[in-house]
Amino acid sequence: MYIQQLYTNCLAEAAYYIESNGEAAIIDPIRETEPYIQLAKERNAKIKFIFETHFHADFVSGHIDLSKETGAPIIYGPGAKTGYQVLNAHDEEVFKLGNINLKVLHTPGHTLESLCILLSDKDNQSHCVFTGDTLFVGDVGRPDLTGATSTLTSMDLAGFLYESLQKKIVNLPSQTIVYPAHGAGSSCGKNIGKETFTTIGAQLEMNYALKAKSKEEFIALVLDGLSAPPAYFFADAGINKNGYKSIDEIIQNNTSILTKAQFFNELQGGATVIDTRTPDEFETASVKGSVNIGLDGQFAIWAATLVPLQTPILLIVSKGKAIEAVTRLARVGFDNVLGCIDYLPENLQLQSIKSIQPTDLISEMGDDAHVLDVRNTGEQNNGVIENAQLMPLGSLSENLNSLDKTNKYLVHCAGGYRSMIACSILAKNGFNNITNVKGGMAKLKELKELQIVLPELV
Repeated sequence: MYIQQLYTNCLAEAAYYIESNGEAAIIDPIRETEPYIQLAKERNAKIKFIFETHFHADFVSGHIDLSKETGAPIIYGPGAKTGYQVLNAHDEEVFKLGNINLKVLHTPGHTLESLCILLSDKDNQSHCVFTGDTLFVGDVGRPDLTGATSTLTSMDLAGFLYESLQKKIVNLPSQTIVYPAHGAGSSCGKNIGKETFTTIGAQLEMNYALKAKSKEEFIALVLDGLSAPPAYFFADAGINKNGYKSIDEIIQNNTSILTKAQFFNELQGGATVIDTRTPDEFETASVKGSVNIGLDGQFAIWAATLVPLQTPILLIVSKGKAIEAVTRLARVGFDNVLGCIDYLPENLQLQSIKSIQPTDLISEMGDDAHVLDVRNTGEQNNGVIENAQLMPLGSLSENLNSLDKTNKYLVHCAGGYRSMIACSILAKNGFNNITNVKGGMAKLKELKELQIVLPELV
C-alpha cells in the first residue's frame, strides 16, 4: 500500500494518490492531470478510480480530463448530478483497489453529495479516512454553500454535518489517520489548522466543533463568525458540476506574450491588469490601475476572491512565469486571460507604492494617519493594533465607500503579501495617500512600544 498527499499551497488543497498492487486511485485532483499520470507511470501503476469528495467550490478539479486520459471512472457520492458521465456510489459501497478496500461514507453537510473514503488495509483494519471538506485539522467544512435555488438553510446543512460526523467519523478508531482536502488559508473552513493531516483521536481532543455536547451547540459553534463565502465559490462548483475546457487548451490560448501595442489595445478595451510580481517589485514601479497579486503567495485564491471569473485579464509576469500564472488561474476557473507581458511597457502611466519597515510605523502614525488591518477575522481576533480600522482583504472592495480618500492609510496584514494587494486596490480606486507596512503583524508585534489589544477593545 502506498499513499501520497499532493498538496498545492496556492489553493491550500490536498489531492491524494493511493496505490495497491499496481492499481491506483486519485482523490480530488487539481485541474492539471500531469502530476497524477506521471506518478502512476513512475510507479508502474494504472489509475483505476477517480474519487470526488464533493462539488468543489474553491477550485476546478481535473477529474474530467483525467478520466478521459486514463479511462478511469469518476466517482461521486449519492445524488450528485453532473453534465458528464459519473458513477454515483451508494453509502458504504466498497471499491477494491489491489488488496485494500476503499469504503464510501456518505457525509452530507458541507454539501449534500459530500463523501468520505475509509481505507482498510489488507487485514481489513481501518488505516485512514479521506474526509474531503467534512473534517479538517481543527475545523469542519462550512455548511453555508446551499446556493440561491436551494430550499435548505445553513442551519439545515450544519445539522446534517453534525449527524454525518457523529454517525460516520468520530467513532472510527482513534489512531485512524485523517487526510482532509484543505489546510490553512482555505476559505472552506473558518480557521483550519496548519497541519495537513491528523488523527481521529487528536481531533476529538482539539477540534472545537467535535467538542459540542449537542446538535444545537454544534450548529451554533459552526455558524458563529462564519464570513460570507467568496463569490467565485458558486461559479467553481457549477464548473465542476457541468464541465469545462481542457487545461491544455487554456494554456495554449492564454500564455502568449503580447507586444506593447497589443497590451495597450486590450487595456483600452477595459481589461483588468494583474501584476504577479513580488510586492517589492510592484512597489517600485507598476502600471497604474493594476492589482498586485504575487505568484509567491496564495495567488489563485486571492485572484478569484477579488476579481470576477469572467473578467478579461492581462497578466504582468516575471520572465518565464507565464505558463505558471495561467495554470494557477485556470485552477480556480479563470479561462479568459488575454495574454501576458514580461516587462513594463514604455509610454504607459506608471505608479509606485510607498512602503515602510515595521519599525517606522510609530513615527508614521498620528492624528492624520489610520492603520488599516486587512487580515481575516480569525487573525484579528488574536490581537490588533489599538484604534486600527479592521477590514479583511476579501471584503475591501465592497467596503471602499466606508474609507475616506483624503485620509492617510498605513496598511498591514500578517506578513506583507496581502497588504500590498490591498494597497494596489486602494490606488486603483483613487486613494493617493497609502503606505504598505512590510513584514505585517508578524514583525509589528515585536515592537514593545506598540499597543496590541483584543478587537472588542478597539
